[in-house]
Amino acid sequence: MARRFVDISAPLENGVAADPPGYGPKIEYFDHKQSLPQILPFFPGLKAEDLPDGMAWAIERIELTTHNGTHLDAPWHYHPTMNDGARAWTIDEVPLEWCLQPGVKLDFRHFADGYVATAADVAAELARIGHELKPLDIVVVNTSAGAKYGQPDYVASGCGMGAEATLYLLERGVRVTGTDAWSWDAPFIHTARRYAETRNAALIWEGHKAGRHIGYCHIEKLHNLEALPSTGFTVSCFPTKIAGASAGWTRAVAIIEA
Repeated sequence: MARRFVDISAPLENGVAADPPGYGPKIEYFDHKQSLPQILPFFPGLKAEDLPDGMAWAIERIELTTHNGTHLDAPWHYHPTMNDGARAWTIDEVPLEWCLQPGVKLDFRHFADGYVATAADVAAELARIGHELKPLDIVVVNTSAGAKYGQPDYVASGCGMGAEATLYLLERGVRVTGTDAWSWDAPFIHTARRYAETRNAALIWEGHKAGRHIGYCHIEKLHNLEALPSTGFTVSCFPTKIAGASAGWTRAVAIIEA
């Protein structure tokens, strides 16, 4: 049996429109020559010409948040509590068994930017692909934002998953979800317009806030989901272990057995 790996992560890069202005990563690169002042002080008397080709190491200095790049959000990100009152888990407390499970893809690319998906939408898509959810399935949502990654309108693109849709998944045992959009919820620009019209604060971050009732994680800024089948793959999304953090970066990968 052949095994195929599909990279469903987006890279950390300078100058890519993958976050709101001012929230992107800053990466400073040092090549093998630029890093000589770093290595020489470790070895008194060492000269650049003593090293092979006069070269030291390549290294990078990065300034970023835990929510840059493809990352796994912990329940702590959404609210201080989960499961209707228990302390919410931070990323270093998320069970590892949640992060390597069968994957299910929902194709929501046809929904308009800012649309808030419902439980009925999820049920209809599961019926279309012929899948009944099992506990710990990892459900990823392919939105129209996936094709706009890095473009100026990426952050405002794609549909979001509302509280109703999120709880539909969680009540069936799903504990990790994911999206190729900037946020699991609808883009803020669209939610802000609805809030201005209704003054209903329950619309704000409603998919995230569902974690108050059932603790869960979701992956944001996935990539290349259009390359995946609806089912028949495994998702690996182990997060970087950061003590007390609200999220951790992940090299999310889909594994397809053929």
